[in-house]
Amino acid sequence: MKKCIIIYNPNSGKNVKEDFLTKASNLLIEHDYDPEIIFSKYRGHITQIVKDLSYADLVITVGGDGTFNEAMTGNLKRKKSLLLAHIPLGTTNDIGVMFGYGKDVIDNFRLLLDGEIKGMDICLVNDKPFVYVAGFGKFMNVPYDTNRNLKKKLGYLAYLIEGIKEFKNVTKLHELTYTIDNEKYHGLYSFVAISNANRIAGINNFYSDVKLDDGKFEVIFCNLTRKKDIIKTLYYLSMNDITKVPGFYFHRTDNLKISFKKKDVTWCVDGEKLEEGTSEYKIMVVPNVQIMMPSKNTHKLFTK
Repeated sequence: MKKCIIIYNPNSGKNVKEDFLTKASNLLIEHDYDPEIIFSKYRGHITQIVKDLSYADLVITVGGDGTFNEAMTGNLKRKKSLLLAHIPLGTTNDIGVMFGYGKDVIDNFRLLLDGEIKGMDICLVNDKPFVYVAGFGKFMNVPYDTNRNLKKKLGYLAYLIEGIKEFKNVTKLHELTYTIDNEKYHGLYSFVAISNANRIAGINNFYSDVKLDDGKFEVIFCNLTRKKDIIKTLYYLSMNDITKVPGFYFHRTDNLKISFKKKDVTWCVDGEKLEEGTSEYKIMVVPNVQIMMPSKNTHKLFTK
């Protein structure tokens, strides 16, 4: 039988019954896998688990977007990477929805086991992987500032409550210089998002033509500060045309360097807080990282 490691983050999701692990294990056995379940115990634990695994034919993380990020971080630290997969059990589940999963955990295991292996681009910000989005500025603090217990109790509503609080706060501008494709830009920006995804912050089709294996990522720089302009932006998002919003500057590239005037910038990486203590950031792509996923959306997400 093939060896499968299930890494479960018990802090993810709300109203979760852990007997799903027994059902999932039985399903894996039916598909000729020998399953082993490991519970994560603290932030960063999953990274260490994946990094230290001797071998597995498949490693499945069960949790939120940050759970999968930790597994990817550990995988890229290995000399020989493992085949990863992810079952969504978080609050927003941007990665899971993008991959084609639904809300039923066991059905998602079936979709995965009947799925396929794809080579996916993974982005790095100063060598820290992010699977779908990283950034800083207005609203980027909401995922990691939202109370974990409130997320388990209220789900996505907890993010909306924290988002309203952030909307009321004064919008800070960051002075920076960024370089893309040998072109240099300088200015004051309130928000920056770097992504390889078509779903961000629960918004489907954030970009309409994203491919996960084209060797590039999408970048938005924003200099809006007034509340009425931010509200107008939400309208454009509903129309799926964010690249044409006044005050937004869109790029698609495989290389980006950002230099801040100050070192006080806190990043959000796949929903988790990242404090580097530096003013220089380099974003690049690691191509063809092997991921197992449902077949449902692969024709839309991949060029190959």
